[in-house]
Amino acid sequence: MIGSLQSLNAQNKEVKMTNPLLQKSALQYQAPNFSLIKDEHFKPAFEYGLAVHDKEIMAIADNSAKATFQNTVLALETSGVDLKRATSVFYNLTGSNTNPTLQALQAEYAPIFSAHSDKMYLNTKLYNRFKAVDLKALKGEDKKLTQYYLQEFELAGANLSDEDKEKMKKINEELASLGTSFGNKLLIARKNGAVLFDYATDLDGLSANEIAAAKAKATEAGHEGKYLIGLLNTTQQPLLQSLTSRTTREKLFKSSWTRAEKNDDGDTREVLEKMARLRLQKANLMGKKNFAEWKIQDQMAQTPERAMNLLAKIAAPAVAKSKVEAKEIQDLIDGQNGGFKLEPWDWNFYSEQVRKAKYDLDESEVKPYFELTTVLEKGVFFAAKKMYGITFKERKDLPVYHPDVVAYEVFDNDGKSIAIYYLDFYTRDNKNGGAWMNNFVDQSHYLKQKPVIVNVYNFAKPVNGNPSLISFDDVTTMFHEFGHTLHGLFANQNYTSLSGTAVPRDFVEFPSQINEHAALDPEVLKNYAIHYKTKEVIPQELIDKIKKAETFNKGYDVTELLAAATLDMNWHTVSNEADFKPALVFEKEALEKYGLLVNEVPTRYHTPYFAHIWSGGYSAGYYAYTWSKTLDYNVYDWMKVNGGMTRENCERFRKYILSVGNSVDLNQAFKEFIGHDMEIEPYLRNAGLSDK
Repeated sequence: MIGSLQSLNAQNKEVKMTNPLLQKSALQYQAPNFSLIKDEHFKPAFEYGLAVHDKEIMAIADNSAKATFQNTVLALETSGVDLKRATSVFYNLTGSNTNPTLQALQAEYAPIFSAHSDKMYLNTKLYNRFKAVDLKALKGEDKKLTQYYLQEFELAGANLSDEDKEKMKKINEELASLGTSFGNKLLIARKNGAVLFDYATDLDGLSANEIAAAKAKATEAGHEGKYLIGLLNTTQQPLLQSLTSRTTREKLFKSSWTRAEKNDDGDTREVLEKMARLRLQKANLMGKKNFAEWKIQDQMAQTPERAMNLLAKIAAPAVAKSKVEAKEIQDLIDGQNGGFKLEPWDWNFYSEQVRKAKYDLDESEVKPYFELTTVLEKGVFFAAKKMYGITFKERKDLPVYHPDVVAYEVFDNDGKSIAIYYLDFYTRDNKNGGAWMNNFVDQSHYLKQKPVIVNVYNFAKPVNGNPSLISFDDVTTMFHEFGHTLHGLFANQNYTSLSGTAVPRDFVEFPSQINEHAALDPEVLKNYAIHYKTKEVIPQELIDKIKKAETFNKGYDVTELLAAATLDMNWHTVSNEADFKPALVFEKEALEKYGLLVNEVPTRYHTPYFAHIWSGGYSAGYYAYTWSKTLDYNVYDWMKVNGGMTRENCERFRKYILSVGNSVDLNQAFKEFIGHDMEIEPYLRNAGLSDK
């Protein structure tokens, strides 16, 4: 027995010494050394990391000494280092640069990781030690961290009977497997949903660069001489704005809408319907009437009723505005003797014409001023320096996980280096749709860690040496995601569990939405909006048009967003399993119930490809975008009254919002910054949904 244990320990030591995921990276700030990390390293790293973390958890639970912050709370907080290092790299890659090997591992380990989490949070001995820690003797982050863990235990079901804990474990394992299955199926659906066209004339209205990109994509997929348009994760597709052929538009839209409901390997309906039922069962086990009631209790909204109340107050004026917008578009179609009724695939094409007519603003006139790298370095980075004093230096010496990825080092206003920052701009078939921010390494004073952050996007990659020109919506997306990065960069916590963006869902979008406003700051805009050919700065006349058109199409934009949020909340406020119906029927009835079934304004995400809520962590939480936007508009109004996005105001925002992580009461932090609780009127006014 002793010999076999020694042999096992020797094997573990060898695994530890030879696996780059099991060693603290020697690169600056422990940035992952992608030049060393291979697919075959993940499985042994997971096995080793799980085994070590299990031992650490058992040691804390079995400790006979009196429970203290140091030997219980801090011990758990600093455990599982190897496992966290391996999984943080793994999940970043499965989202942005996956392959069949990683997908298989993801499917294999989803239930294992779920069971591991349950083993910790459903451990009665461990939970009892946390309850025995003297909260009254603690203060600051130590107290907050202890409260955080106590809540995590209770949310996981630590108070359940042993029999119910076993039921919970099985539900969690199955949900983890189904979530991975949903994500993998959706990747198949997105790839298969790409639309193939025979002739360049089918793509009339697109730029030469866009047509060349479609041709290159088709060639890459084995369709020489044809043209392939891939799908983004939203219902509406950006190119619908430009395509002149109504037949082409309809084909592209319908392929987007039906991508995951074709009774093939990419059909997600059976999976998501199972998930919805299991989530209800989980909530019932916890003594809650529905999943949303269980999920939202640690959010700013606290109850599904408060979240739905906000959505409902905005929905009525938004739908009313969208109907006014629809009539304007229909009038334009009729004026051109179109002879057809406005459909969803027509909206973006004709609304663009309405915008030209109302504001004399042509997207194709604007795009040449927004070259991607210039927007990044002379826009996003310039604004960050203006607002917070931070600067960036490209680091070509740092290895990256894909040739398209670029790396930067970030310096604070005093010149001190504070982070490493990666950018992954271009769409790939093996990348999830959308845009996001993640940490490879979380900030922690206690662990002496500085943040290592990545922003991932899905912009079309330029071909044949052409520039990467993006729309103003894309520009806004860049500023938005960088707002999340700022939240991570300015993290100033002792503990990773409270650090940076580790905040409630309905707060996390707030800092990123505030940063969107920097895109239209006059000084910032004139610095980055430079014509890629002539090198001329965008004329004031065009700036005025962009600003005047800011609330254009807001009825549509807000309605499609609220439809998705309401859909999410409806799936997760069902209190009786018998009330679930097939996905498409359930969606239709839910949207009808709340007056959000507007034919011309489809939901931003159709249930079968609503990745945010089925595999992306936003279950019963998509309302968070609207809640956060309301916080944003409140603060933006305050900034306008107090001189705008000045260095002084932004430093105040950094102090009260960006740097506090989840170490304080965030409702109180918001109130301290602005002087009052969140109000709804700023949202309605800024979105052009109110006459006030």
